[in-house]
Amino acid sequence: MEVLTKTCEECRKNFDVTPDELGMYEQVGVPVSDQCFRCRSKQQLAFWIFGKFRKGKSDLSGQSLITVLPPKVRYPVYTAKEWFSDDWEAVAMDYDPGKPFLTQLKELQEKVPRPHQTGENNVQCDWCDDVWECKNCYLSRSMIHCEDVSYGYRILRVKDSLDITYCYDTERSYDCTYCFNCFNLQYSFNCRNAINGKFLFDCRNVQDCFMCWNLRNKQYCILNQQYSKEEYQKKIAEYRFGSYQAIQSLKDEWQRNIQDEAVHRENFNVKVTASHGNYLTNCNRCVNAFYWEDSENSYNVIRGVKTKNIIDVTGSWEMELSGNTADMVGGYQMKYSVWCQHCRYSEYLDLCVDCEYCFGCVGLKKKRYAILNKQYTKEEYEKLRDQIIESMKKDGSYGKFFPYDMAYSGYNVTQANIFFPETKENIEKLGGSWEDTEDVKAEGQSTSELPDAITEIDDSITTQALVCPETGYRFNIAPRELSFYREHSIPLPRFHPDKRTLNRLEKVSIISLSPYACFFCKKDIQAYYPLEWGYKKIACESCYQQNVA
Repeated sequence: MEVLTKTCEECRKNFDVTPDELGMYEQVGVPVSDQCFRCRSKQQLAFWIFGKFRKGKSDLSGQSLITVLPPKVRYPVYTAKEWFSDDWEAVAMDYDPGKPFLTQLKELQEKVPRPHQTGENNVQCDWCDDVWECKNCYLSRSMIHCEDVSYGYRILRVKDSLDITYCYDTERSYDCTYCFNCFNLQYSFNCRNAINGKFLFDCRNVQDCFMCWNLRNKQYCILNQQYSKEEYQKKIAEYRFGSYQAIQSLKDEWQRNIQDEAVHRENFNVKVTASHGNYLTNCNRCVNAFYWEDSENSYNVIRGVKTKNIIDVTGSWEMELSGNTADMVGGYQMKYSVWCQHCRYSEYLDLCVDCEYCFGCVGLKKKRYAILNKQYTKEEYEKLRDQIIESMKKDGSYGKFFPYDMAYSGYNVTQANIFFPETKENIEKLGGSWEDTEDVKAEGQSTSELPDAITEIDDSITTQALVCPETGYRFNIAPRELSFYREHSIPLPRFHPDKRTLNRLEKVSIISLSPYACFFCKKDIQAYYPLEWGYKKIACESCYQQNVA
């Protein structure tokens, strides 16, 4: 097979489909996409909400709940406990051959409730979403096996930490991004096996280090300079880590060192074979893949773990032989589906659990041979499914993902807007919606009025509402949080937790390459660092291994 060049139906830019991709499309059984990677990923991520936590009530019982779903939605909302119970049954519809199928599926979507929170088996994690088997966590998202964490995002096996983004197996840490197997680490990025450090970048197996970069197997270092234990402790004692102004100055210095002194790999991939993309770990033949781990033969994917033989997917955990899906847990031979768990041999499912051989269903659990939630015999199901597919092929909708108008919220409060910022006008042209937030005039204490040092903060701060100077949102300092700041000599944050998370995500949400020349060998390379970041030392993989790793 030769490379196929197509024109994206949305942005009208040309894109290539490689022979390997064509082979995977054929193996999975989905048509070649009519959208470029950017446009198809943007549409899928528009179904993954990143909204502000709010209080609400169940449409079933009136029970109080906490959710990231917007205040005004076009579907009922139940508590997750109610949704998984037997207290309700999903509405079913007869197929109308006179109406477009996706129009009917949207009508069904608006009749079927959604759970207020995604996740299972949690204890004291009410103010969280997409959280699984966690305990005592607060205002956190996308986490598994975590405990005593606040303001976390995409974390696994993290304990007793605050403001943590994309970190695994880390404890007693603060304001860290993309760090693994770390303990008592603060203000750091891309570190592994680091203990008792602050302001570290790309350090491995280090202990008691401060303001360092590209270090390996070191202890008692400041600005990459070696000290004795006594000298190190004496110099560290000179810093005012409990002062907000001092920390801001140190952050500026750290960023200058990252720009001017640190060596940057062309990508962040670890243990990969025949793969390309960024933030890949233990991957074989994962192509155009980002934030993907422990997988093989996965093409055009963003955020996933343990997948095999899939294409055009965002948000996947343990899925195989599937294509054009989003936000799936488990699954085999799934197509054009979203937010399903452990389903098989199905197409156009939304929010279904343990279903197989279903087509165009919403909110079903443990069902077979259903269309628009209506039960059929195997023979009836196959006949009607084929009829619907032929009708969808005629109107051009078959093989495409759910349209924007079926998303659960406005585009601006979804993951899509993090990776692919858009305007309200453009999204509405695509059929999507936008959450119009009123000008926020929250009452509370401006964070500019807070004392500079954590030692100047008394317990009364936990009863006050603070106002973020950038978003206008109110936020609080919980007693447990205040104890953490005092114990680790960390000044109070000045911005809303969601704003802090989004700021950390800016450095790990780049999926576009920029042209560079390797700092060492001068050959032309492509790297995942926008030119405006001003990084001066970008290295090809070979030179990075020779000079840093």
